[in-house]
Amino acid sequence: MSGGRIPASLRAQLASWEGFLLLVVVLLVLLNALASPFFLTVQNQINLFQLSVEKIIVALVMTFVIINGEIDLSVASVMGLAACAFGWLVQEGMPAGWAIPLVLGIGALCGAFNAVFIVALGLPSLVVTLATLIAFRGMARILVEDRGIGDFPAWFDRLGQQPLAGPFPLALILFAVLTVIAFVILQRTAFGRRVYFIGSSREVAAFSGVDVGRVKAAIFVASGLVSALAGLLYAARVGAVRGDVALGFELDIITIVLLGGVSIFGGVGTITGTLLSILIVLNLRNGMALANITGHIQTGVLGVLLILSVMVPAIRDRARRLFGAREVAR
Repeated sequence: MSGGRIPASLRAQLASWEGFLLLVVVLLVLLNALASPFFLTVQNQINLFQLSVEKIIVALVMTFVIINGEIDLSVASVMGLAACAFGWLVQEGMPAGWAIPLVLGIGALCGAFNAVFIVALGLPSLVVTLATLIAFRGMARILVEDRGIGDFPAWFDRLGQQPLAGPFPLALILFAVLTVIAFVILQRTAFGRRVYFIGSSREVAAFSGVDVGRVKAAIFVASGLVSALAGLLYAARVGAVRGDVALGFELDIITIVLLGGVSIFGGVGTITGTLLSILIVLNLRNGMALANITGHIQTGVLGVLLILSVMVPAIRDRARRLFGAREVAR
């Protein structure tokens, strides 16, 4: 840095959407730290993630889905179906250790089912996953009806309720690992470049020789698999399952991803942006809880965030085009 000036690359990063999100994260952390002396403790930070860890795990794979130009509204229903299927299988006498891989397979099949209609039949993912949102939730309710199922093996409950490594529970460790994996795949591999390419222009990608169908199918299968994993983690954390497990979670998940700068039209976004958005939502929820703001108001605030997450990037892009045109005119 010469003459006290900020390098152009650093200025570009600070001026990016991720730079803005980072500023918001810092402000929220400062405000929450001033509001409560317990906010910055290790245990509170772990609790901050633990209460929403299933949502933020699914948000990682939803980033791939939306960048690819699609949407998956069925993720929360797959979570519910996976949790209820696990409870039903254990109640019927299957060992929990055998039920876990079977349930993960069910999640992958749910994703494959979505892919058949989206890839093979060419139906819009919005319509398909809206239908399967209802269908998978209905299957979950059929398995457990109106009752709750609990009494899982003690070792399974411990995985969700007690620390595994130091103060960190299994779900938080898995989130950290999956974040690194998602970042590497999306930002550093040929598959990740294809995800962006298809999201920017499916027709051009297909004309260039990219196997569009295979990439989309892989993403939807991964979405189902990760959602099933999140459903199992939820069952372990709560220690019981009902037919309404994860009901409405898809809205929070999509809000997180769009707030992170992922374009609803596809082709734009990063795992870094999603991670910063996760920090914003978690800190915002925690701050509102410290201020005794009810859950309904918190949900309303997230709804406003969803609107802003769609509007602000569009306004930003228009401003850039406007100022760019003025610069050219000069």
